[in-house]
Amino acid sequence: MKKSFITQLPIPACVVGKDGNVVKANSFIKNVFLYEDIVGTNFFALTGVKRDILLTANNEEVIIEKNKRLFKLWTNENPKPDEDIAVLFDEATARESFRTKLEADRAVIMYINIDNYDELVASSLDENKRAIPSRIDSIVRKWGASYDSPVISINDDKYIMYTNFSKLEKMVKDSFSVLDEVRKIESEADFPASVSIGAGCSEISLVESTELAEAALELALGRGGDQAVVKTDEGTKYYGGTLQAIEKSNRGKARVIAHAMKAMIKDADKILIMGHRWPDMDAFGSAIGASAICRYLGKESFIVIDKHNEALDYIFNQAEDSGDYNIIKQEKAIKMVTPDTLLIIVDTNRPVLVESMDLVDECKTRIIIDHHRLTDDSFQNASIAYIESYASSASELMAELLQNISQKRFINKFEAEAMLAGIRVDSNNFSGRTGVRTFEAAAWLKRAGADATEVKKFFQMEQTDFKSKASALARAEFTDYGIAYATTRGHTGNSPIINAQVADELLMIKGVKASFVLGINEKNQTIISARSLGEINVQSLMEKFGGGGHFTSSAAQVEEPLEVVEEQLKKIVKSSISKEKEE
Repeated sequence: MKKSFITQLPIPACVVGKDGNVVKANSFIKNVFLYEDIVGTNFFALTGVKRDILLTANNEEVIIEKNKRLFKLWTNENPKPDEDIAVLFDEATARESFRTKLEADRAVIMYINIDNYDELVASSLDENKRAIPSRIDSIVRKWGASYDSPVISINDDKYIMYTNFSKLEKMVKDSFSVLDEVRKIESEADFPASVSIGAGCSEISLVESTELAEAALELALGRGGDQAVVKTDEGTKYYGGTLQAIEKSNRGKARVIAHAMKAMIKDADKILIMGHRWPDMDAFGSAIGASAICRYLGKESFIVIDKHNEALDYIFNQAEDSGDYNIIKQEKAIKMVTPDTLLIIVDTNRPVLVESMDLVDECKTRIIIDHHRLTDDSFQNASIAYIESYASSASELMAELLQNISQKRFINKFEAEAMLAGIRVDSNNFSGRTGVRTFEAAAWLKRAGADATEVKKFFQMEQTDFKSKASALARAEFTDYGIAYATTRGHTGNSPIINAQVADELLMIKGVKASFVLGINEKNQTIISARSLGEINVQSLMEKFGGGGHFTSSAAQVEEPLEVVEEQLKKIVKSSISKEKEE
């Protein structure tokens, strides 16, 4: 390379030798380093830029800051690692300053929703019915004013706020303090007041930002409320979420969903019913309930299951032996699909968890019935989405829909027992995530013929599984900050069931606030069952491992080895608890 051309350039430039030292520089280099004599000095020490990064400077933006000025680095065309490199310093201070300002001024649309508004008002005395909404209104408007952002009321329980990205960053840094302020309000209800926030920001257009904000609010509400969800072109982030979802007393939604579901089933030429992969008692029970609705409406339905855990054998075999239910593999189901086929998805709202994503792609008309909190990758554009995170189980929601399909109790004994089993397994035998509506659904199923003794048989386990469970409990590890850890050894088709039962039982020990049980499933994946008594949000912790679930009950499946996952889990849990104590 001829180094003389460097001195002829009108901008700062230098040549970096094979050893990393500067072998030549022009007089303009003093605009970067405040002195000209940098020959013999190590370029990478001067700039903090690594050689492999410098080699990509023509394709990737490499910017350094020197003397409160910004410089974009350029090199000679296609430099090789073993030859001298010509480096040009193109001042980018004004350009980057303008870019930063444009970024900071990007418009942000924000929706703010008062959670459980009807329940808050209904639980107040007549003279106080407007008191709590008025206090929330005052807090929200004061919060917006603190960021010079206008807050406009859309209706009694919803606001829209206009702000910019720099102020949004301040709100994030402040952890959306309005969530805490609203939660401090004393209400006459048996649950605290709370708000949900959905913020959207896009470089594309204001319309796109508005759509992102609407989707963010829907996500916040679907995750139980009392949180902020921020959606940008880069992705989704969650803040808050310290309260559990509140059970809604208004049953109007169940009636509306049942009516719409009834019409869609009647219009379909065939109905396919599908839950998540390796279905549990709740997925199977709610699928049986959906099948019963189809039968009552005179439509043939097919339950799609490829594989199931050994724990489901008893009830699964009973369903097959009865001859009343068409249980098929996904391969056969896909061949049956027509433009008028209806797909009912139960006990999951995430594409990555369904029995067959190919079947989802083939079926354009879908109904989703689920009780898990929404995530960023939940299904979009379902024809009907009955997703209520306050519910104990999908079987509870299905039992409510059955009651609204017809005043006649048309399910048989087995169907009632299947759904009651689903409620029992997901509510940990009615000890967690249960509300009045959970017990009312169970009572209705009991009146429909469910035999509690027969349901108990669904949960019997093999002796080897019982011993594995007992061994895990005996070897459990307990921390000073109320966390219990355990692992199950070996793996069977029942590993997820055993892990969940161990996690539930560890919560029975005094001082334990949350439990995490790890094991290996039949696919050699590491599985985690997480439970808490309400102080710790285990869903947010499991989301870090690609899982999810509920505030007090969640799970994840991870490809990494158990030992690696266990170490990561303990670090994340400890860090999360330390952060909560600081706050």
